[in-house]
This record gives sequence, C-alpha cells and structure tokens, in this order.
Amino acid sequence: MTESIHSAATEHGLGVIKKVLILGGGSAGWLAANHLAKNLRANQENGIEVILVESPNIPTIGVGEGTVPAMRNTLKYFGISETEFITQCDATFKQGIKFVDWLNNPNQGQPDHYHHVFDYPNISEINLTPYWLMQPETAKKSFVDALSVQGKICDAGLAPKLITTPEFQGVTSYAYHLDAGKFTQILTKNAVTKLGVKHIRAEVKAITQHDNGEIKSVLTDEHGEIFADFFVDCSGFRALLIDKTLEVGFIDKSDVLFADHAVAIQVPYEHQDTDIPSFTLASAQSCGWIWDIGLKQRRGIGHVYSSAHISHEQAEQDLRSYIGSAANNIESRLLKMRIGYREKFWHKNCVALGLAQGFVEPLEATGLLVFDATAKMLAERFPIGKSDMALLATQFNQQVKQSWDSVIEFVKLHYCLSQRTDSDFWRENRQPNTIPERLKERLARWRFQPPSAYDFTSKDEVFNLDNYLYVLYGMKFDTESEHLAGRFADREKADQMFAEQQAYLQTLLKNLPSHRQLIDKIHQFGLQKY
Repeated sequence: MTESIHSAATEHGLGVIKKVLILGGGSAGWLAANHLAKNLRANQENGIEVILVESPNIPTIGVGEGTVPAMRNTLKYFGISETEFITQCDATFKQGIKFVDWLNNPNQGQPDHYHHVFDYPNISEINLTPYWLMQPETAKKSFVDALSVQGKICDAGLAPKLITTPEFQGVTSYAYHLDAGKFTQILTKNAVTKLGVKHIRAEVKAITQHDNGEIKSVLTDEHGEIFADFFVDCSGFRALLIDKTLEVGFIDKSDVLFADHAVAIQVPYEHQDTDIPSFTLASAQSCGWIWDIGLKQRRGIGHVYSSAHISHEQAEQDLRSYIGSAANNIESRLLKMRIGYREKFWHKNCVALGLAQGFVEPLEATGLLVFDATAKMLAERFPIGKSDMALLATQFNQQVKQSWDSVIEFVKLHYCLSQRTDSDFWRENRQPNTIPERLKERLARWRFQPPSAYDFTSKDEVFNLDNYLYVLYGMKFDTESEHLAGRFADREKADQMFAEQQAYLQTLLKNLPSHRQLIDKIHQFGLQKY
C-alpha cells in the first residue's frame, strides 16, 4: 500500500519524494547507493528509502581496477575501514601512472617513459615550473623528478606510507588498484548493513511511465511491480531507463578518442612474493595502449585499441605477446566501449550514472572517478520534491557535461602530444579536426607561457593544473623560456627548493618499505584507525 501511495503522490503533483530506485549494481550502482543512502538518511525515520534492483544474471563490466586519490575520501565518508577495503578487495596502492613509449616511436631495448604522479608540486611559496623551464637542458632533471619525489619512489618499488601511518593518510598521496568485483561486494555490504539500502535481485521485464512521461515503476519477474518516485539508471551500456525508456540521445565522441575496444586478461603471479608496482603501467602500442595493474594475487592486464586501425585478433595477439608465456591457456575477455556521453544526464525523474551516463577509455582511471563524483553530486543536490527538480536537473546537466568534456580533453592531450609516426592511429590523433577547440587554444597559449591556475577556474574541471603539468612536460611540450627570466627572478629561492626536494627524497628512499612488504603487513596486522 505504501508503494502505491508514494507513486500516486508523485503522479498527482504533490511532489513528495520518498523512494529512490537504482536500477543496476556494479561499482556505479553501489557507489550511488552508498552516496544516496548516506545523504538521504535511508535507514532513519523520515529518511528516503533507497532500493537497488539488479539482475542476478548480468555480470558487471568489472575491469575498472584503477582509482584516483578522491576514492580515499569516499571510502572514509562511507565508513569503510581502509584495512578492510585493502584485505577484502585484493587492493594495492597506486601513486600514479607510468607512461611508456607514448612520446616517440618505440626503440627496441630503450623505452622512454614519464610519470604522472599524485603528489602535486608545492606552489604555495613560488611556482617552480618557470624555473624548471629556464634550466639548461644539460642540467635539467625530468619535470616529475625536479618537482616531486614520487616518481623516484615509484621507480624504487616503494610504498606511499608506513605500516604505522594511520588509515587514509600517506607520506605521499595515493589511490588504489582493486578487484572491481570484490569492490562491488564491499560497497554492497556497507550500503545494505550500515546504510539501510534495500537490495533486490530480479530480472526487469518492463518499465512503466506516468502520463507525463516520468518513470512510474519497474516490473520484475520475482518481485512484481516496484514503484518509486525517483530513478537512477545504472544499467550500464544498456541504459534501460535513460535510453530505452526516456529516449535521451547519445553524443558520440569517437571522432576525438578513437579507442573503442579492450581485450583483458587476468594473470596470477607465479610467485606470491613478486614485487608489485605502486603505479599503473600504461604502455603505448601501435594502435592503442596496454594497462598493467598489480593486485596482491594477480595482474590485471588489458589492451585498449581502435578497431578502425587494428583487428581484434591482432590486438589480442599483441596483448599476449606483451604478457608472454604467463598468458598461455588463460582466456581473454573482449569489451566494446561506446565513447561519449548522454545529451542529458538528468531527464524528468531519472538520472543516469555509470556507463549509462557516459564512458571514455580507461586512461587516467576516468571511469570510477566520474561515476563517484557525479553520484556524490546527485546525493548532495538531491531534490526535495518535484518543485525544484527541473532547476536542479538543468544545473546537474550543465556541470556533468562540462566534467565529461574536461575528461575527454585531458585524455586527448596524451595522444595529440605524441610524436609517434609508426601508424595511422598516432598520426590521425594529431589531426587538428580531432582535437577539441578549447584544448587547441590552451596548447597554443601554453607555447608562450606555462599553464597557471587561471586556466582552470571551473570547479567542473576533473583534471586541473598539476595533472596537465605532469603530462605536458612529461611529453616534452615546448614552452618558450627565453622571456621568463625577467618575470621570475627568485632563482635563488627556487634552487633552494629544488635542493630540498632532493634531500627529502633521500630520506624517503631510506625509510619507506617496499610496496609488497607493506601490503603483506596490512594483511597481517592492519593499519591504525585514523
């Protein structure tokens, strides 16, 4: 009876939102469930009921095994122990991404590389970037090694913290590598047992709508008709609510980002004491790139590629050649990726999150980053009723679109700066008609002066100044430095800060444990509570 009353209230314009139904599980669905339940007091009197309905027969995509540092705040906010998360999700630490052979054609036995790390340069005193640019080439360290200790920490195989460092704190900044399936399980447990989310496993047979087009209910095989006042579409690329029901269109971005498939293999370690890199390894290939992620028990390895430039068979062969004999007799998984985002993310009484909302290739761990951020935004800006829904939807749509555009620009940056000429894939990525206009304008401006915080004034930018600096100057972007001396004259202070950075690095190299050692100790002893 309660369900019918709630439905009728919405239908007749009373505008009461008392029940939210999330369609689809996976990382996106359960991130949304935790955010909504935490904000809407789902398990308290006068709170809004949160229900998640997912099929017992549809597997999740489950290859999004990299995160960014914001995930630490999310886990802490949800009330999930970092020790529990690490031990239950086969998780390891991620201090950044090491890009191999992205700049030049591969040179056998001499790969070039750069790091995009999570420790951001300290610009509170002075901005060291112009001073680095002015250094003579013969004396210049790489950008990351001059302005951060973390690249060398990664190269040395060290962890970002000590076993005595409390949960969610670090000597350096960090995120995680994780088993996506196990991550979904821990999110499910937290949402259901701690936050009061109702979990229903059922096949959805049909969707019903009100006369005004809003979604009314989902019809299931095991639980009949389930009414709700507000719906969240986390049904993946199928997009059962936002696309199949509400018919919101999709903006294709494959003309900007060409990679549209991935083939993935999970490879167990031959020895359980194998060193684990504390970074994602991203190795450029002829028509895409290979991710290599080390978890505690295995490696997750996948080849992201453009099917317009290479066959599926050759892409898989290239992946197996990269892995070597360890891939023998292990099945691969082929994934098709739809690159782009919805024309609207919030339409009527439905919001699309996760793959139903949009997707770009997994470079820079953009998937979980955007899914988590937009779920948090929805939860914190959730409508009181129908009266404010349209206004909130307009703002939400504008902000999420800007976020997706900024993600696409940043991913494209990695490709259009490449000087590789060994395939049409790389050459076409530099064609001006494939580069977003704002990115072209920024690159033109940054030829004459380095990027500054004034280039990143919008809070909807997912990647900001520090991210761009590491990629730009990791890929040898040329900013004219001859005219900088007159504007940046505090060279003595800059030299002192460069030297302090190197001294600090030596201290860390002596004191930080290896990554594998720390992970093993966490499983044995746990971390201190924050």
